[in-house]
Amino acid sequence: MMSQTQTTRSTTMTWVEESRRALQRLSPAILALGLHLPLWAVILAICLRLGNVCNLGPGTLAWMEGLTAWAVTRWLGLPRWWQPINLLFFPLLGLALESAIAPTWALAAFLALVLTSLGSLHTRVPLFLSSHQAIQALARCIPGQPGLRFIDLGCGLGGPLAGLARLRPDLVLHGVEAAPLNWLVSRLRLDGRARIRLGSLWDEDLSRFDIVYAYLSPAPMPRLWEKACREMRPGSLLISNSFGIPGVVPEREIALDDLSGSSLLLWRIP
Repeated sequence: MMSQTQTTRSTTMTWVEESRRALQRLSPAILALGLHLPLWAVILAICLRLGNVCNLGPGTLAWMEGLTAWAVTRWLGLPRWWQPINLLFFPLLGLALESAIAPTWALAAFLALVLTSLGSLHTRVPLFLSSHQAIQALARCIPGQPGLRFIDLGCGLGGPLAGLARLRPDLVLHGVEAAPLNWLVSRLRLDGRARIRLGSLWDEDLSRFDIVYAYLSPAPMPRLWEKACREMRPGSLLISNSFGIPGVVPEREIALDDLSGSSLLLWRIP
């Protein structure tokens, strides 16, 4: 029989792991900017208690905060490319505040962020860019049947569609994007090689497509699976970059040798 100490330890480890998984389901953008703050507050309190914080310059404090954010990112197991973002965000922010940058540039950067991330707070789907390796693997795993209809849900800046237009000209390409600036960039980039609609992916009728591709986040995947099973025709393919569907084993998984160490997950609709 397990001792009381072992039982308590097992319960604690289970709680920690469940908390970690729950945090992973949140938007990585929210985690990147906010989750480390309580830990950072503890570190600052310890420094104040020791009386050493006054001897540290703003640059050192910014790097300490960046290292804290990086450590939280590592612990949560977020994609590897989030790690340098979290590490450098606060040091670069401190450098920007110390420089003589005109406020209009800050306003322009904020507006660009809004226009490229519109709806992410509601959908919990930030802007993810598919890697070159993902596009190459996507082109290879799509059946070689001319005229197949493909859609990229949340097509962002149009990278996968542009790659497939070059590698698989036999496909009929579609995309849907909610952020106005991303949609405009995709439209200009594809120049008529794909039909790209401005709007929500949840309003798209998936019954019209043979292959549905999504690079979203963990949060909407259960709902996407329900929508796919309800609307997609039997035998059609749902392909997700990086993010799985809880409780649903993919028919195939293709490892990608890219910066995020991700993979393509494929489900054939029954």
